[in-house]
Amino acid sequence: MSIKLRYFASLKDLLGRDGDEIAAEGITTVADAWTTANPDRPLPGNILAAVNMDYASLDGPVKDGDELGFFPPVTGG
Repeated sequence: MSIKLRYFASLKDLLGRDGDEIAAEGITTVADAWTTANPDRPLPGNILAAVNMDYASLDGPVKDGDELGFFPPVTGG
């Protein structure tokens, strides 16, 4: 029983890795998953998240087997 986390762009650089796999037990939201995988790094305020490739809120639910993506806001010009 696990949840996969993937980090993209500057988050990947900041954390020094492209992802984690954590035990699903006790994890109920996207934010819980971040905090469990990154206990020394507060959740950035401008972060975007996805659950199974669909945009999700940080307080959105997660379950065993989900894959979460975290990435900074995308800008263009």
